[in-house]
Amino acid sequence: MTLFSYFLENQPAMPSPTALSSVLFFFIFPIVQSQISIPARYDGFVYKNHPVSTDSVMIDAFFDPVCPDSRDSWPPLKQALHHYGSAVSFVVHPFALPYHDNSFVTSRALHIVNKLNSSATYDLLELFFNHQEEFYNKQTFNMSRSTIVSHIVQFATKAVGNSFYSAVASGFEDRNTDLTTRISFKYGCSRGVFGTPFFFVNGFALPDAGSAIDYDGWRKILDPLVGKSTARREEPVHYF
Repeated sequence: MTLFSYFLENQPAMPSPTALSSVLFFFIFPIVQSQISIPARYDGFVYKNHPVSTDSVMIDAFFDPVCPDSRDSWPPLKQALHHYGSAVSFVVHPFALPYHDNSFVTSRALHIVNKLNSSATYDLLELFFNHQEEFYNKQTFNMSRSTIVSHIVQFATKAVGNSFYSAVASGFEDRNTDLTTRISFKYGCSRGVFGTPFFFVNGFALPDAGSAIDYDGWRKILDPLVGKSTARREEPVHYF
């Protein structure tokens, strides 16, 4: 779902100035943005066994861990990644949509787990997707913030291992994990992201943001690109 579609579905005929300004922020921010500190490393989580390479087709995906459309987009994309192997590189960027109450804290959990054991990051993402209803606004409406965080700590520990329980819990007290989660959001805004899922292929945005792409759709997009990428790698190098 995109910010604009959510705004249209959930606002009265005459939106309040506060609501209107919130939406305008996300559309104006990529054009007129304040100075953002450059992070020490590129944002995002590299998918298992799909390292980033200039010789491969590159997919950047912006996912919200508690967004149903992000959840639905992952299985066909994962199937496509397994089909193409090392010919396609893949990076997920967590993008915390503001109308999902637990989006930021679940995105932060991904950063915490990635720092502890990067091989478990996608396991946690899939756990969030598979049990997403537990973190919806309605289900957590009467829960305190600390209760929600404690639940997420226990949840994240399932992905990274019980021995990391204390490290995961302390990660939510580490300001650096808060900042890296903010950077992920700001990076998405700087790329013009306004909903999830949002995909870039070789740096170019795909149409229909906020909607899942099925497996056949990914094949139609990637087959021609992978073929060109393979041919380029096989071209002989001439030295002069």
